[in-house]
Amino acid sequence: MKEETVLSAHPVSDEMRTTVLANLAALEEKHQVKVLFACESGSRGWGFASPDSDYDVRFVYVNRLPWYLTVEPGRDVIEQPISGELDINEWDLRKTLQLLRESNPTLLEWLRSPIIYQQEDPWTNRLRVLAEQSFSSVRGYHHYVSMAKKNLREHLYGEVVRYKKYLYVLRPLLAARWIREGRGVPPMRFAELATRTLTDHKLLDEVNALLEVKMRAGESATSPRWVGIHDFIEAELANALAHTPDKGPKADEPLLDQYLHDAVLHFDTQT
Repeated sequence: MKEETVLSAHPVSDEMRTTVLANLAALEEKHQVKVLFACESGSRGWGFASPDSDYDVRFVYVNRLPWYLTVEPGRDVIEQPISGELDINEWDLRKTLQLLRESNPTLLEWLRSPIIYQQEDPWTNRLRVLAEQSFSSVRGYHHYVSMAKKNLREHLYGEVVRYKKYLYVLRPLLAARWIREGRGVPPMRFAELATRTLTDHKLLDEVNALLEVKMRAGESATSPRWVGIHDFIEAELANALAHTPDKGPKADEPLLDQYLHDAVLHFDTQT
């Protein structure tokens, strides 16, 4: 089955890309850091944004060397207030590597985002390799199953349901299936998850119909229950809860330490 059979779109205008890059440059100057990697997260990265979806920009930055050499650790995030439709959130590299050591699924998704605003190579590619090597199927699996269970309980049992909430349950369930089938780190793009894990043509048709209307409607748009998708979700969650994933390898901490050391020394001369 071709991936194109599942609808997908990652809309970022040239104007918005320019705005994002200008914001990144301003933050680098203000905080005296170097942006290592910046991407789009959320619905635009997953491929099912609505016309009024926010731009969820996430990036990893490197501080100058003196920041890492203090007795009292400094603040390891740069938080920006949401401005209009632009939501920017940032993590310091050491915090990022600590999360990578724990196989943080959100970070792994960022590194697989189809929308990249800025990246420093070969440093970003090296970080992706470390993420793949550090992937924990147990942590990833429990994260996605827990997310699906929570969203199902909180959002899908009413008389009417927001379109996007179906996708907020389907996506983690299919990511869990991906892990359950031994495929490693799940892709971020929902279309890839759906086409490579689902074979029921009737279900795929209903998913496509949901995607089509969701991508035309506003974020808060609702509809009556989609019976086929809802039935699949409940059956798939039951299967997911009955499965115990393999533990997999632990992260190689000396490699993470070496990466931090190398990156900080390199970019200290570049900022």
